[in-house]
Amino acid sequence: MPSLTTNETSLVEMAVAGVITTPAVRPGQYIPHPDGRATVLPGMYGITYNVRCGDRAFGWAGDHVEPGVSIDDDANSGRHHALHYLNCIGNEALVTSGMAAGARGIVVGEHARILVQFAPEAHAVMAPGDRIQVTALGQGLALTDYPGIALKKMSPRLFHAMGIAEVAPGRLHVNVAMELPIRIMGSGAELNSEYVDQDLMSGDRTLMAELGIDKMRLGDLIAIRHADHHWGRSYRKGAVSICLCIHGDSVMTGHGPGILTLMTARAGEIDFTIDPAANLATLLDLGD
Repeated sequence: MPSLTTNETSLVEMAVAGVITTPAVRPGQYIPHPDGRATVLPGMYGITYNVRCGDRAFGWAGDHVEPGVSIDDDANSGRHHALHYLNCIGNEALVTSGMAAGARGIVVGEHARILVQFAPEAHAVMAPGDRIQVTALGQGLALTDYPGIALKKMSPRLFHAMGIAEVAPGRLHVNVAMELPIRIMGSGAELNSEYVDQDLMSGDRTLMAELGIDKMRLGDLIAIRHADHHWGRSYRKGAVSICLCIHGDSVMTGHGPGILTLMTARAGEIDFTIDPAANLATLLDLGD
């Protein structure tokens, strides 16, 4: 198969940094279930010791559970948004302060904060406030011969690991772990596709089981037909988007596992095959 041509050699490589966040809960913050019950559950921000890429996205006693550590620079809006917009999945991170200084990890998601996974022994000695520097590379990555296909949040490392191939003139192929129907895509449609993710709506548990969606894993590559993610996340018949599961399920109405955009083809030039091994833990050799 012919190799794909990109502008990788023209990309700008920069350092961006943030600190490990701490979980935050508003006073009286119950999470409402669709059936009217209310609970208090852990999930977002901080250091999550026992949830990693490759683990299940459903079934945790938590809400929007994130793998690894969550970092941000929320003291300044410009730095906060630079951390979000310049980071790409597969970028390398370095701990620059605290007991884990010198440990290296990989960016595995972008939620309300940037998600970075390190080795368990590094997680064990980290603390909120420890500083993390990321070598940001990938924003602006483009396929030279496929102007109709946009790449989003994708580092060159991830691009090469995904094994994207040209299978016929004008058509690309990629392996994914799962296909989602666009009718279940919910919260996050209002956001631009370079920023954060879109949740699938998991409230119909019978449907989740029927379609096998409840077997989704954190780090799975996901395909969605009729989803155009060029400038936002909208329905367009025939379009195809390739995405990434970056956080776990939610009990909130209209929410569920988070799906981050990696590729989008308005005219549907992307074909895909279901392969359970299409997960970041395998593709980026995260050692889990």
